[in-house]
Amino acid sequence: MNFTTVHYLNIFLGAGAIALQIFSVVALFLVFFNAGRKNKFLDFIDKRFLTIGFLVSLVSALFSLVYSEVVNFLPCQLCWYQRIFLYPQVFLFGVALWDKDRKIIRYSLPLLAAGFLVSIYQNMVYYFGNPSGACDASGVSCFDHLVSEFGGYISIPMLALTGFFSMLVLTLVVHFYRKGQ
Repeated sequence: MNFTTVHYLNIFLGAGAIALQIFSVVALFLVFFNAGRKNKFLDFIDKRFLTIGFLVSLVSALFSLVYSEVVNFLPCQLCWYQRIFLYPQVFLFGVALWDKDRKIIRYSLPLLAAGFLVSIYQNMVYYFGNPSGACDASGVSCFDHLVSEFGGYISIPMLALTGFFSMLVLTLVVHFYRKGQ
């Protein structure tokens, strides 16, 4: 892929990530500060969380593969660990969507939590760490700013964090929203 195409891909994914972050923060705020009242936004999420979770996990997995296999951005060790926790989500949410199984939370949540923690660590290293060190012996480093859009806010680690955060918020909405009513 040429530089211009990759740049537009980064802008597209970055804008989507920011929209997903806003969506997730609003949902998280409403689920914990709604005081048990009925809410159309949370009803929408609760009713369609399997579809939303499947789409977020599918897009996250597909574009991680696009970056590594098409654009040829080699993933660092921390990216590989996150992929271990991300890729099964596509199949978990896909099967749950097919069967309309809302009990996916008990299977998905441990993987999402582990991936989220790795992602937080990677973002801490990426934004606040020592830029002279590579993540692993291969020399592939989180500090190679391969994606840096919107003033450096959107990066590959931030895209991963957004995916995990939004799927965690989905599970939290489904788990806590109905209990408050």
